[in-house]
Formats: sequence, C-alpha cells, structure tokens
Amino acid sequence: MHSQTNQIAKLSRFDPMPRIITFDDFDYGFCGWGQLVGNYEQSLDAMNPSYQQHTHPQLSNLSHWDSGSHSSWDGTYALKIQTRPVAGARNVSVKRLTFRKAGPIRLELYFTFKPEATEPRLLETDVRSVGFLFDLQDPDEGGNRVMPHIRFLNAENGEHVQKWQFKRKSPPVTPVGEEGKTITHDHLAPNDWEDLPNGHQKLCYNEIPTKVNWHYLRFDFDLENMRMLEMQCNNRLFDLSQIDSMVMPAMKNLWCMLNMGFFTETDTNKRALYYIDSVCLSGDF
Repeated sequence: MHSQTNQIAKLSRFDPMPRIITFDDFDYGFCGWGQLVGNYEQSLDAMNPSYQQHTHPQLSNLSHWDSGSHSSWDGTYALKIQTRPVAGARNVSVKRLTFRKAGPIRLELYFTFKPEATEPRLLETDVRSVGFLFDLQDPDEGGNRVMPHIRFLNAENGEHVQKWQFKRKSPPVTPVGEEGKTITHDHLAPNDWEDLPNGHQKLCYNEIPTKVNWHYLRFDFDLENMRMLEMQCNNRLFDLSQIDSMVMPAMKNLWCMLNMGFFTETDTNKRALYYIDSVCLSGDF
C-alpha cells in the first residue's frame, strides 16, 4: 500500500492525458532506457562514426566532490546521460516502443544539466545543449517516418545563448553493408538546427558547478496527423503547431514505431551531464 501511494504521489507532479503509456521513475532502475547504438551489418566497424561515441546511460545520485550527493527530485537516483570530454561530443539515450492507436500523446519530464565540475567556478557555458526527440513511423504502407527534434541550445563557442531550436531538414540516408536491409542517417548532426520563434528562455543555473535545479518540460504531439502541437518548459508555453519535423519515406520494418530519446552535447573538453529524474508518456486514446 505504501509503495502504491508513493507512486501516485510521484505521478501527481505531472499533468498526463487519460492513458498512462509509461511512467519511468529512475529510483526503480533504467526502466527500458539504454544506449542509442548505430546501425551496422556484419561488423561494428560498419557503424556511422557519429554513433560510435555513444555510451550507455547511468543511474546517478548526482555525487559531487564538495557536497557528497545531490540526489534526484525526491529520491536517490536519476538517469544520467553524459558525453565524452571532447568539445562537440554528444550522447543519446533511447526507449523503444510501439503505439496501438494513432492519437494525441504527451511527454513530460523533470530534468537538469551541468558540466563535469573540474574547476571551482561557474562553467555555465560548458554544456552546449540538451534535448529530446521522437522517432515515429506510420502504421501502413505509403506512410512516413517522422522525427520531431527539439533542443535547448545553452551555449555555443563560449557564448551563453539559451534558446530553443528544432530540426526539420532530413539528413542523407546511406546503406549499411551489402544485404540491402540496413540503412543509417545522422539525424543529430550539429548542422541544420533552426531557432524556435520566440524561443529564448533563461533556465535556472545555480552559482557553482555542483549545484542543480530541476526543470519541468511537457511536449504534446498528434500521432494521427504526425504534427507537433505545444511545448511547455517551466512557466513558458511554446506553440509548435506550425513547426515541422524531419519527414522521410517509411522504412520497411519500423511500423507503428514510438521511440523516445534524450540527448546532450558538450561545448568544451568537459563532459556534459544531462539528468532525467522521471518521465511520463501519456495519451488520449
């Protein structure tokens, strides 16, 4: 009974649609989130080099050298996605699902980010970006694969930018191997990001690099029409109804795909650390 009451209390911080598709609280484990592995055939050497830098996420209590452990929103562990300590490096975590009805869906999460605290100063421009994506495909022949991508560009080349961006230009698709069954495309390449209209937002970033503050994010999407609807981050609402996603022809083995991903990039030779406390995906069907 106590566990059930605790889960209800944790879920109450979200505003879900009527059906809960998945509720992931990382105090209970990885909850199906893992490494985004690039496609390959016969050998791992066939993988696109941009995917070879990805590593598996970790469960973290946000430990720091000066204060011990920060811990998560209201428990101990958060999902940690961290880059390699090389300027421009990225990492991605993904959860792979399918949908049973094409209707409205809502992604909600609590997140924070910071650089690896290797110096006793603010380091507010060391994390380049944090973001999320969906990888979706229509259920029938003749449909499309649709990939909404949103990121918060925190800094670029040492400048504190602090604005939301999206990507709609589809990257080139190239075959992997010789069997004609596998392809690859670098949809998170650093080029072709566009500014979200009125997308500047100042997020809370505390006074030293070992402190964090959690942020709320909500993203609404219509699977029937494959269109973005709205996003909320803390107190700000963003109308996404006129914003396009990446669209490409459906691929022959990805029907009803409903994949979610979180990603981060570093702007310096320090690891960018992207923490997710909990995630709720819900739908109105």
